[in-house]
Amino acid sequence: MGIVYIVMAFAFIILLFVNVVWLGINLYQWATNGIQYLLQGMNFAQRLYYSIYLKWILLADVVWLAFALVFALERKHYKTDPDLHYLKYSPIRNPSICVVIPTYNESLAIETVVKDFLNQENVKDVIVVDNHSTDNTVDIAEKAGAKVIRKKQNMGFAHSCVMGFREALKTDANMIALAEGEGTCNGYDLKKMTPYLDNCDMVVGSRQLQVLSERGNQIKMISVWGNFFLAKLIQIKFFSLLHMGVVSFTDVGCTYRMIRRESLEKIIPRFTRPETDEVIPGLEITAFTSVEALNNNLRIVEVPITFNKRIGISKTGSDRKLKAIKIGLIYLWYILKS
Repeated sequence: MGIVYIVMAFAFIILLFVNVVWLGINLYQWATNGIQYLLQGMNFAQRLYYSIYLKWILLADVVWLAFALVFALERKHYKTDPDLHYLKYSPIRNPSICVVIPTYNESLAIETVVKDFLNQENVKDVIVVDNHSTDNTVDIAEKAGAKVIRKKQNMGFAHSCVMGFREALKTDANMIALAEGEGTCNGYDLKKMTPYLDNCDMVVGSRQLQVLSERGNQIKMISVWGNFFLAKLIQIKFFSLLHMGVVSFTDVGCTYRMIRRESLEKIIPRFTRPETDEVIPGLEITAFTSVEALNNNLRIVEVPITFNKRIGISKTGSDRKLKAIKIGLIYLWYILKS
């Protein structure tokens, strides 16, 4: 089914592009030359009948829809084990949260971020994994009360996330949260995530709601729709005809999330290569975490979170269009091949 998914996904992207281009060209000609130019003396039905391009486009659309129907019917009983994929109530007793915060040159924001999380109910530890900052991020984080892991060289955001997860598992926390260090996440959102962990393994944030986002944040229109499209690709990847599948996503790139300790222990070996201990994911770490969880039959719930403007400048450049497109393509390739 993996090959079928890849082919269908690529075919959908191509067909979407072809349909939009064809429609755009015809609308442009209609707007500039009038409807009679398009019809060329024929009525509308005749124009459709004699349009060779439209016939091939419609045929391709119908073929794709037929394959999509077969795909849906094949997935009628996909991930429908009552013990693994349906309601489960396993309340967390004596909640204890460890928050992991990867950082790189976040001196302007890190004090506020660390103190914000330490002031939240049930947060026992805040671990800052510093990616070899050249400013005084480390000193500020330590003074604010965080345990700081200093890396000797910049090995990337994903490496910091995995190192933070491992350090969090050395504590006695039964819930581990992952958050950003540039002030976009609010500690109080832990309160809305925590209750869902009584029924699931991981809670993932969504930054898509306008009313929960601060005006002027770095998530631009291209990122909003790109994240939504990629999130739905993951949802379709784990689609079943019943209940639209085991997960519903709208934001594939959100770092902010919480996971039960035993659930993280189950998937943490998947993040590194056994023979070299090299971290596998790169910029697609958020999608990787979600997909690996789903591959291992973990339950995931997405909830809307509040989202602030970034303090300082972006370290990945994701707020720039070309860089956002590049990151999106990395996510797309990972989702298709995973």
